[in-house]
Amino acid sequence: MTLDPAPGWLPGGQAQTVWPALFSRSHDTAAPVVYRRERHTTPDADFIDIDWLDPVDSAGAAGEGAGLLVLFHGLEGSSRSHYALAFADWARRHGWRYAVPHFRGCSGELNLAPRAYHSGDHAEIGWMLDKIRSSHGGRGPVVAVGVSLGGNALLRWAQESGTQAGAVVHAVASVSSPIDLAAAGHAIGRGLNRHLYTPMFLRTMKPKALAKLAQHPGLFNADRLRQARTLYEFDNLFTAPLHGYRDTEDYWRRASAKPRLADIRIPALVINARNDPFVPAESLPGAHEVGRHVTLWQPDHGGHVGFAAGPLPGDVRGLPRAVMGWMHEQLGARWPTPAR
Repeated sequence: MTLDPAPGWLPGGQAQTVWPALFSRSHDTAAPVVYRRERHTTPDADFIDIDWLDPVDSAGAAGEGAGLLVLFHGLEGSSRSHYALAFADWARRHGWRYAVPHFRGCSGELNLAPRAYHSGDHAEIGWMLDKIRSSHGGRGPVVAVGVSLGGNALLRWAQESGTQAGAVVHAVASVSSPIDLAAAGHAIGRGLNRHLYTPMFLRTMKPKALAKLAQHPGLFNADRLRQARTLYEFDNLFTAPLHGYRDTEDYWRRASAKPRLADIRIPALVINARNDPFVPAESLPGAHEVGRHVTLWQPDHGGHVGFAAGPLPGDVRGLPRAVMGWMHEQLGARWPTPAR
């Protein structure tokens, strides 16, 4: 199973990033994706919202043996992101349960604790997976996919968990993840990226941070945060100190998944397009840098969480089809995927 080639009408990493997110088909629009939301209280008296899509049989009941696909979204993403809808479409077509846990502050409501989320939040990933498995209650396989920031955090969880990860999920995959955070952080802060993507992220991140300051006065300097023009500056003022890192450099170094890919002990797929504007190709790992449990897919095209294929306006459902095809190979004949 491989990713579909990029269409000739959509050249270059920038176009292959922006167009699919805005215009390509991600799901069957004749059957809108409707989630069921669960809220769970965290150990620090905050909350996590998880959106569920449940399969139903002919009698209208979820199958006990249905597989469970968990998706961790990217920076400022949600269950409505184009890639989340594409994976939801796959799950619905194949009779799998599907869960999208939202990182704190990303479900449409400001979280309560004096923290947010970050690329290395492996402890939060583990807590979310435990809650989701408890809610699942089925006998089918459990797999997890992380996109961009969520993928790096998922890989960090697999690294920290070692062989114990296999008791929670059967396999994991990361898509377009900045596994070398320093390389990605510097890339998004220069050239066209600085003018195109950085303002887009800061447009939502700054108001959330200032609202967090109103909840918990004294967390950081409001004037300096308002003046931040790069993610490096934002992370230095907000993300790093709020989550136990000395500064941005310390955060990027300790939270990056790349240095410890060989520590992963469950099947793990790491997908990065070599023309991703956020993740420089020269920063990607080689086969000699990962262990036998890690599979690297590094296609020449796809952009950042793009991977559109076909005629205009393109279709991004080839990504979940390829990822879940790989997952099925890891699961083997024990868990055949129902044809639909």
